[in-house]
Amino acid sequence: MHRFWPLFSQAVTVLLAIWFVFAALKPDWLQQGRNMLVAGAPSVSMREGPVSADRGAAPDSYSLAAQRAMPAVVNIFSSKSAPRKSSPQVSDPWFRFFFGDRLPEQQEPSSSLGSGVIVSPQGYILTNHHVVEGGDEIEVALADGRKAAAKVVGSDPESDLAVIKIGIENLPAITLGYIEQVSVGDVVLAIGNPFGVGQTVTLGIVSALGRSHLGINTFENFIQTDAAINPGNSGGALVDTHGQLLGINTAIFSRSGGSLGIGFAIPVSTVKQVMEEIIATGSVTRGWIGVGPQDITPELADSFSLGERSGVLITAVMRNGPADKAGMKPGDILVSVDGKPVADTTALLNAISQLKPGSESTIGVVRKKTQLNLKVIAGKRPKPKLQDVQD
Repeated sequence: MHRFWPLFSQAVTVLLAIWFVFAALKPDWLQQGRNMLVAGAPSVSMREGPVSADRGAAPDSYSLAAQRAMPAVVNIFSSKSAPRKSSPQVSDPWFRFFFGDRLPEQQEPSSSLGSGVIVSPQGYILTNHHVVEGGDEIEVALADGRKAAAKVVGSDPESDLAVIKIGIENLPAITLGYIEQVSVGDVVLAIGNPFGVGQTVTLGIVSALGRSHLGINTFENFIQTDAAINPGNSGGALVDTHGQLLGINTAIFSRSGGSLGIGFAIPVSTVKQVMEEIIATGSVTRGWIGVGPQDITPELADSFSLGERSGVLITAVMRNGPADKAGMKPGDILVSVDGKPVADTTALLNAISQLKPGSESTIGVVRKKTQLNLKVIAGKRPKPKLQDVQD
């Protein structure tokens, strides 16, 4: 035993010397390899990574995009008082003695919760029309905890967009992106206040572009995304991986009321156009020609022996309207507006709405297999009415 003791001492001395060398020259190696014992379970260990004062963004993290956009996303609380139900007993003194001035069946004020996006340091905030529709009082809660009353600058029910304003300046405004640079499969973040739990960021991709015929708005050109969008997210921001605004979250497809992975956002191109016009004039003015359009289905084309299967069938023309004055007739197939092809009623609606009232445009129609170019002076689109089918 005494013969092995000098060898053991020499081995321990060498190992300690090696340990001191590594501790002095490569301390990070020792840190990465260190095992930490878990309290109560000496046989279980965890590996601890190196501690860095400047960690930065983790790989595949979108925290920088979220940090850029989140300060510009706000929570919006809108409330409106409900009218009292009339009662023949309200003037009865005994009734008033027991119930006072409050009716037992009086409705409570209704309220709505949504989100918004700061688009200007001067206090302009973009949101959905349905978030602030009919609101008597609108309160905005900023990401930093401040709250302020807001007033409606203008609203556009047909695109479901509205602009409100608060009396606080030097606000963190979001940067607008470009829808032309967006492709299906791009990663996007949805930011809002779902179910009132507080500001939340969800991740997804662009599932589709140019979604229409959904029956959500009059003018539809939606971005579809699988980023989770829930009640309370309406009016919030859909941003790219640089934190730039791509759209305003508006609607979801759901049978349960929660997210099923199909959400829709109004693209930034539409948002910018509507927002600028509302800020400048308080409303949105669109072109109108006074026709009743219908999509051409294969069945319709066969039954009427239509030579054209693309375009829009004109089923009605308003008397003395712009189209009537230009010579358009029921049965015409409208195929183009100012040289741009029109594939269906949604494309026609968008093309006509962009015409400036009072301006002259060339409308291409096919009448009995003959191509005609009609000069139409666009009128001003009337305010929307229920079941309004005119274009």
